[in-house]
Amino acid sequence: MPSLTPAQIDHYHQHGYVLVEALLDPASDLDPVLAEYDEVLAALADELFAKGEIASTYADLAFDQRLCQIYKETGRVHSQNFDISLPQGGTRLDSPIAVGPAAFAALRNDKLLNVVEDLIGPEIYSNPVQHIRIKPPEQYLPGISKDHHGRIAGFDVGATPWHQDNGVVLPEADETEMLTVWVPLTNAFREHGCVEVVAGSHRNGLLHHCASGYGNYIQDQHLAQDRIVTAEMKRGDVLFMNRLTCHSSLPNLSEQVRISFDLRYNPTGQPTGRPLFPGFVARSRKNPQTELRDPEAWAQSWYDTREKLSVGTLPPFNRWQSGDPACA
Repeated sequence: MPSLTPAQIDHYHQHGYVLVEALLDPASDLDPVLAEYDEVLAALADELFAKGEIASTYADLAFDQRLCQIYKETGRVHSQNFDISLPQGGTRLDSPIAVGPAAFAALRNDKLLNVVEDLIGPEIYSNPVQHIRIKPPEQYLPGISKDHHGRIAGFDVGATPWHQDNGVVLPEADETEMLTVWVPLTNAFREHGCVEVVAGSHRNGLLHHCASGYGNYIQDQHLAQDRIVTAEMKRGDVLFMNRLTCHSSLPNLSEQVRISFDLRYNPTGQPTGRPLFPGFVARSRKNPQTELRDPEAWAQSWYDTREKLSVGTLPPFNRWQSGDPACA
């Protein structure tokens, strides 16, 4: 039985996105993931304290306050410690990655996959272009470098620039039916730095992106400003976007840390656009025995990839180059 109504499916095809309210249960679907990241933060605090980089492990603080204190005291963003993907350059044998069982369960969540199936079909591959976004309040991070607007910018912690997800993968995936699934683990209203989308932008094809230290971005003049939709979301809501839908996120001007999953799926057998990274069959109605159900095997696939990449030279991860005259 479909999870989406015909009107929701039509909205996705017409506008390039659909926001499904209350799809997930905050307690059973999201809280286990947040608990796992509590453990990641505790391990990071222990490591930094042992190195003398912070004055305390701050074990008495809640996650938000503890994270901000550590970022502020070290003057660094430690987003890689929480991520469910490896860095795109400089991978070391000890590069941090957080591939725990709760994160794996989220990737295989049946409620998510039911909607994914409605949009791209029943043979579903978990595309390895996946991240957790932990966005602290900007006012608590005075030591972090900022862009020319005076804002912390970039995909890791700040305001995410306008882009298309088709634009962050290799050309081999240009015809891949890649679907972005954006899951807020905490409330994501305007003040928290929620996502914005340009409705209908998926019909314009792949736009030119400019490369910068804050992430690849689309110049404002290429965007239909009158079609921007601010996607405010509560915990449990999920946003599904076409690979060509232009989207960004606002700066976090609240008092809370905003945490979200940025996941992608595509029909099994299609190129992922990041061939060096490991994906897996998340659902198969035709051959269910091919589904990966073991969280330890998933984690090991990333550890094996990390070892392989730590001793080699990485090829380019995207098509956009710095110094492009069109971006001057």
